[in-house]
Amino acid sequence: MKFNLKILEKKAIPADLLEIPQPPKKLYLAGKLPPEGTICLAVVGSRKATTYGKDVVKKLISGLKGYPIAIVSGLAVGIDALSHEAALDAGLYAIAFPGSGISEEVFFPPSSFKLAERIINSGGCILSEFEPDLKAAYYTFPMRNRLVAGISKAALIIEAQEKSGTLITARMALDYNKEVLAVPGPISSDFSKGTNRLIRQGATPITCSDDILEVLGFKIDNESKQQSLFEDARPEEKIVLKLLVEPTERDELIRKMKLPVAEANALLSVMEIKGLIKEEMGEIRASF
Repeated sequence: MKFNLKILEKKAIPADLLEIPQPPKKLYLAGKLPPEGTICLAVVGSRKATTYGKDVVKKLISGLKGYPIAIVSGLAVGIDALSHEAALDAGLYAIAFPGSGISEEVFFPPSSFKLAERIINSGGCILSEFEPDLKAAYYTFPMRNRLVAGISKAALIIEAQEKSGTLITARMALDYNKEVLAVPGPISSDFSKGTNRLIRQGATPITCSDDILEVLGFKIDNESKQQSLFEDARPEEKIVLKLLVEPTERDELIRKMKLPVAEANALLSVMEIKGLIKEEMGEIRASF
């Protein structure tokens, strides 16, 4: 697929990008900008995403389904690319800023080119201030990061080591008076040291999708959200939810599920990640 590029200049450039220091003089656009009124959320994190990080990305972004939100990132391997995939799976808009020009010959990272095609085919867009044939270089990434932070109302950091390029984006977001959000992680994980430190320094801790929606200024429609969660559940998940008319101990629930123990536990783990159920005080209950 060869991208059809449009050049945005002056007033055609998104307004938020015109308000940052050193705003772009022009942008190359492939695809379509989201409709007016769409709220942009930057999602960035480690290139070496852990299982915890991958689960968090899917859980948090899937919970934004139905809201006029665009997920903004840099297409890097790891959290960045996963955030775009989760956005598309949830029917959200996606805006991606590669660390290079937009042409296929130089596209960086090349492994994300297919994802870029999917973003465009799903109604999102790829943006770059670089000439289409410009290769990625050490200086292109901080330039790209300032646009990721600048176009967004808030920046969500999911996994970052203490010395990480991800933290540069967080710092830029602060400089631009944007909200900085961070997902807390295990104190034993190197990939949570950066995010835990951000929280210690005043970033808003994020533990569920509703936390994000609140920061972005949305009124949370719990009734519609609950109905959507139930409708999107797989048949085997709906069976479990119907069993949870009241909080139930895990062993008792597994007995009622009539599945092999390992299979039942795996299903419950997936449902908890998706936010369908939660376990408290030794009992499992539906999240709605």
